[in-house]
Amino acid sequence: MQRLTKQKTYFMAVSVGVQFSGAVGAGGTGRWFTHSWPAAWHVTWYVVPTSPIVDGPAQLEWKVQATRQAAGLIKYFIEVKNLTGVAINIEARYAILNR
Repeated sequence: MQRLTKQKTYFMAVSVGVQFSGAVGAGGTGRWFTHSWPAAWHVTWYVVPTSPIVDGPAQLEWKVQATRQAAGLIKYFIEVKNLTGVAINIEARYAILNR
């Protein structure tokens, strides 16, 4: 028989925003960085195409890499690959899951 214990419920506000926007040429790859993010924050990154508007297959893929630039700071590198034959505009968006 297992003993049930009461668990605490935590509520947190998620902060979201756009860090930067840019363009990636047809079939090309773009790379950006953003620095001085507090290391204690849990940050997730995502990239969305803003134009052209196409209801079809995926227009892009992205990857995120990070380095600790100082004891309490993180630098993120965001690489975006355009999967289409035309230039696209993008937004790099973040969500801070805790502060």
